[in-house]
Amino acid sequence: MSNQPMPHQTAEQRIADLRRQIRHHDHLYYTKDRPEISDAEYDRLFRELVDLETAHPDLVTGDSPTQRVGAPPLDELTKVSHEKPMLSLDSITDQDDVRAFDARMKRELETDQIVYTAEPKFDGLSVELVYDRGAFVRGATRGDGMVGEDVTINLRTIRALPLQLDPQPSLPAHLVVRGEVYMRLDEFQVLNRRMTERGEEAFANPRNAAAGSLRQLDSRITASRPLTLTCYDIMAISGTAPPTHWDELDALAAWGLPVPEHRQRCRSIDEVLSFQQATDAMRDSLPFEIDGVVVKLDRRTWQDQLGSKSRSPRWAIAYKFAPRKEITVIQDIAVSVGRTGTLTPLALLKPVEVGGVTISRATLHNADEVARKDVRVGDTVKVERAGDVIPAIAERVPVPGETRQEPFVMPDHCPVCGSAVAREGAYFYCTGQTVCVAQLKGAIEHFASKSALDIDGMGKKTIAQLVDVGLVRDLADLYSLTKDQILTLEGFADRSANLLLESIERSKSVSLDRLLMGLGIRQVGQHIARVLAKQFGTLSKLMSATQEDLLQVREIGPEISASLTSFFSEERNRAVIARLIERGLTIAPPTTENTTGSQHLAGKTFVFTGGLEGYSRDQAKELVEQQGGQVSSSVSKKASFVVAGTDPGSKLDQAQKLGVRILTEAEFTALVRPE
Repeated sequence: MSNQPMPHQTAEQRIADLRRQIRHHDHLYYTKDRPEISDAEYDRLFRELVDLETAHPDLVTGDSPTQRVGAPPLDELTKVSHEKPMLSLDSITDQDDVRAFDARMKRELETDQIVYTAEPKFDGLSVELVYDRGAFVRGATRGDGMVGEDVTINLRTIRALPLQLDPQPSLPAHLVVRGEVYMRLDEFQVLNRRMTERGEEAFANPRNAAAGSLRQLDSRITASRPLTLTCYDIMAISGTAPPTHWDELDALAAWGLPVPEHRQRCRSIDEVLSFQQATDAMRDSLPFEIDGVVVKLDRRTWQDQLGSKSRSPRWAIAYKFAPRKEITVIQDIAVSVGRTGTLTPLALLKPVEVGGVTISRATLHNADEVARKDVRVGDTVKVERAGDVIPAIAERVPVPGETRQEPFVMPDHCPVCGSAVAREGAYFYCTGQTVCVAQLKGAIEHFASKSALDIDGMGKKTIAQLVDVGLVRDLADLYSLTKDQILTLEGFADRSANLLLESIERSKSVSLDRLLMGLGIRQVGQHIARVLAKQFGTLSKLMSATQEDLLQVREIGPEISASLTSFFSEERNRAVIARLIERGLTIAPPTTENTTGSQHLAGKTFVFTGGLEGYSRDQAKELVEQQGGQVSSSVSKKASFVVAGTDPGSKLDQAQKLGVRILTEAEFTALVRPE
């Protein structure tokens, strides 16, 4: 064989051919599980491609199969907004609830005949995948459903994910797909064995392994992990979407994306129930973890007609399997003090494996539940993973001839701080709200969480140190921390201390709903916090509201109103809020409605690409919508303007090709804020 270098044009043709072959065999191996060639033959093709790209580096492209090996470590995972909200699903476990769902669908759609699509509910990590002109350009975790973490580099290492879709006539210019990253059970066991042999801590289950692997800052670690992927939803698409969900899955498969092989088009709810039972029966023989089936209206126009609630679509449900159960012994019953002071009894168990996870403790929920199930120290019990996640005691298993210990009784003083314990309904609470270390740590963790003040670097270990050494005695103390104080904590050096202080400083400007979420008021979650912020506008108005005022607000009932008035009438809580404001916390004013009534942007459609210096993406969108315009996530001939910020993406190229008018940020400002 000649050692003469291959001519450039010939090399280009051969590289294209090798990439096509390797992508084809990757798809057969990782998606279809039907390899056509041996590993040795595959390796020969791959080595030839590597050699040719080494000899002709100008021919290397980002979608080449050789570019899946990972990249240098990142400093952090950056946040990205999803093009469409990534909603969760309402979960049910009872056949009657499934039939009730079917009855509601028929009633709301005014029809007696509905076709559903049923498919397995994979137990992994949900991701958003973005393709432009068939090329994979971005991927993100679900995050809070609106904003996730950019894991594009890590996703590129997954061989089941095509970097370039099949160039078919039906392939859209822009495509956003939702999928699930997971790990096969056999490969999970191999990974855990390897980690154990190296003296590393093994993963608890395949889901944790997938999540931990995908969120690595070093993508080379992700590349070494056996992750795979399935896709099951088109979130956004340029052009016309497939008319049904079944067609949607077929289209995804035709474009080269992996989709659930085991699925069924069901023409009645009875067929849905049969599919769930059949899938449950084969569950333990599957090579991956599933925890139920997903049931969706097949017709997309009906999906659009029904729409969504704040967190979940109205046209789909997760029909969960019954949790797996195992038998073990209660070795002790301890009491945990939670973030809000709730005392929760926990069973300390003789370790038992349930669904591949070793469980050594399980919640007993509350004192009434303990009494109802009549479980005591020394009892033999059945353990289940409720929703296949949270360990719980299902029931006691009587043992002939056993001598049982005395029934469990809740303590009358807090096991952490010694304060008196009070009872409200079925629950017991520690009254030492400001002195109980257990509550303070949980309160700070909640305050600093992503859905609240979002203080990066404020993890459990850091919080525990801050409280244990007395640097933080209430939430307001977070805003008086100094660099020298942080440097005394284990795990902090100059750079990490600066980063934490910068994150604390950024958190000083917060919206009212996030602050309400962060204060940890009982029964006030994200949705209710948004409702309150929208209704009252300012914290002072909310703090002075009576229970009667609160009851006038839609979605606020007696329990929530009582919780709010109780919280804001407690002087210690008001004092903490006052100190927060004294130390620089500013609450962003509510967005005002367009007082001029101008609708001069009516009929205009805006598309944004790149970063804006003067606005967040949400602020820019709100300005447009207040003045009658609308915002689209994709560029088409119907778009009126494309606003190009810093580092614009492919949307700018599309706008130029389609002749859509392009605005700078200054031009956009002049348009939405006319003098």
